Amino acid sequence: MHADDVVRCHVLVIGSGGAGARAAVEAAAYGETVMISKTLIGKGGCTTMAEGGYNAVLRELDGCPMHVEDTLRGGAFLNDTALVDALVTEAPARMADLVRWGAVFDVTDDGQVAQRPFGGQRFPRTCYAGDRTGHEMMMTLAERLRASPVEHLQEMTVIELLRDGDRVSGAVALDRRGEMVVICADATVLATGGGTQVYDISTNSAAGTGDGYALGYRAGAELVDMEMVQFHPTGAVYPYDARGRLITEAVRGEGGILVNAAGERFMHRYDPDRMELSTRDVVARAIATEVLEGRGTVHGGVYLDVTHLSPETIEERLPIMLEQFLQFGVDIRTQPMEVAPTAHHLMGGLRITPEATTTIPGLFACGEVTGGVHGANRLGGNALADTQVFGKRAGESAGRAPVRAHSVDIAQVDAQYDRLDAFFEGTAPPSTITDRLKLAMWRDAGIFRTGAGLRSLAATLTELSAEKPKASGPANLLECCTVENMLVLSSLIVSGALLRRESRGAHVRTDLETAWPPEASPFGHTYQSIRGKGIEGVRP
Repeated sequence: MHADDVVRCHVLVIGSGGAGARAAVEAAAYGETVMISKTLIGKGGCTTMAEGGYNAVLRELDGCPMHVEDTLRGGAFLNDTALVDALVTEAPARMADLVRWGAVFDVTDDGQVAQRPFGGQRFPRTCYAGDRTGHEMMMTLAERLRASPVEHLQEMTVIELLRDGDRVSGAVALDRRGEMVVICADATVLATGGGTQVYDISTNSAAGTGDGYALGYRAGAELVDMEMVQFHPTGAVYPYDARGRLITEAVRGEGGILVNAAGERFMHRYDPDRMELSTRDVVARAIATEVLEGRGTVHGGVYLDVTHLSPETIEERLPIMLEQFLQFGVDIRTQPMEVAPTAHHLMGGLRITPEATTTIPGLFACGEVTGGVHGANRLGGNALADTQVFGKRAGESAGRAPVRAHSVDIAQVDAQYDRLDAFFEGTAPPSTITDRLKLAMWRDAGIFRTGAGLRSLAATLTELSAEKPKASGPANLLECCTVENMLVLSSLIVSGALLRRESRGAHVRTDLETAWPPEASPFGHTYQSIRGKGIEGVRP
């Protein structure tokens, strides 16, 4: 290894979405900070794609206790209450930070940040910038990063975390040419986002392959509730190339209604009180049921209709949706959208404390790669708040880590060279493994699950894991590493689903009877690490 291949810093932030960008900004106040991103900063990840909004208690008629209760009830009471308390109490201040830094949100006539209703919430507390809220946030954070001393390593992907005894001490990464770089750090922050690209139909960008879950797991961190996969109720189903593209919850928040192929507004069968503004797990199951029972469209979806709204309202409040569907040849001012559930968000992830520490010294985490904040089902609007609340906490906690002597364990680096060399002797193109994986996960680990289907899927994953991805050249090495990460993540999801012998939130086992409401469940978190796995009883 050459000296030029080693980067040394106080804090390494892995990921450049909303959580990673915020963590890097905060960490930079404590020492030299490096941010590594598999994409261009501000161009990848889910934050920049998030359209709906950011939940924060800003009005006298609202209150933190109400937001906490809505979050716990929406999460089927599987949330860690300390994490929820941190999210709710700090979200308003983090929103104020964004506004102070120049973010432009929609405002009311008296100049307050405007808020709209979102599913599962008793108060319209979702702040928004039209239907491009995440993009506005990322542009603001990117400007803040440019004004900070953070060093950026772009289009470079971490393939393994390094250890110094029981601590994480940095990472090994590959650049676009397949060349290796080692980063030594006093503290490392995982902010790698989600991983629903393991499913055939997903809202995630191509970068959403679950790298952080696999990195944390292999490093020895504990993960919780990996079976909890949120299927967003409304993804595009037509045309084929648009499958899974997110149709923001803001459409329903502005008054959009769901109707089946017979023209019937059907949500009264599933949640007559909240109708289209029920929680995402309920609405997703309702749509899936309508389709399964023969009341869906010819393309396997239902209709989401806003034609009763004025054209001016649609143009002002839903401009991205209008533009997007016009590209598909559909004018949502006069025609309904065709939608169906799509894999969207992982509620499970690395176990963290309110200070964003993981179970491994030297490793911190924030954003979607963590578990416990959202429980068994996330409320729309809580994820963007999550990125800022826990991004700040992770950056500060990592920044306060003690300075340590930086040394490189050559044996760990050589092990990665051996891993990469083995890919040149692989047996299967990565795309072949990925395609089979996505279809199998969609079939057997989707909205409705059975023990038999999950066990069959586990066997398929074992078979796919035995196939060594083949690299056709150095630039193809990263694709091989990514396939391995996707297989690890998929195995964690399936293992968690088999451990949880109940239906709760986004996890529905159609072959089991659940005789208790969520708040009275005898089960707590599922947990998995290289040391073992299981499911907790309810903790006091």
